[in-house]
Amino acid sequence: MGRPVRKDRFGSSAGDFEVTGAFSTESTQPDGTGAEALSTASGNFIVSQRSSTRFKVNFLSADGSTRQIQILDLKPVATGSLTAGQFCIQIILDDSTVAYAAKIFNNTVHYKTAGGTTGSTKYSLLAEGTDEGKNSGVGSMDTI
Repeated sequence: MGRPVRKDRFGSSAGDFEVTGAFSTESTQPDGTGAEALSTASGNFIVSQRSSTRFKVNFLSADGSTRQIQILDLKPVATGSLTAGQFCIQIILDDSTVAYAAKIFNNTVHYKTAGGTTGSTKYSLLAEGTDEGKNSGVGSMDTI
């Protein structure tokens, strides 16, 4: 698996990884209605790491009725392309390109851009609004 991410980077505290989008593995909403859908609510976060691409994720259900904790697969796609059992994390590269994490390790992230370009870079977990373009050669991950 490579070097796992430090556990103190997971959780709901300021500066921890924020999940950009999560799609439940369940076929119905927690309140029993309709099919589960994509959740892009602010404050969704990673609880723990299972591998470089599988994580236990805490996210608000799409209907907003409850928080769910499920093991989901990290996919390097925009939120609209996620399917059941997947989640994504957005990265802003040092040249302001938007990318999505494919694999996360302790110091580096493998990513894919919307144009299909892949690569890897070191990442930072700085506060929103102060992170973009501040560190040359470092990608800025979404943070809570």
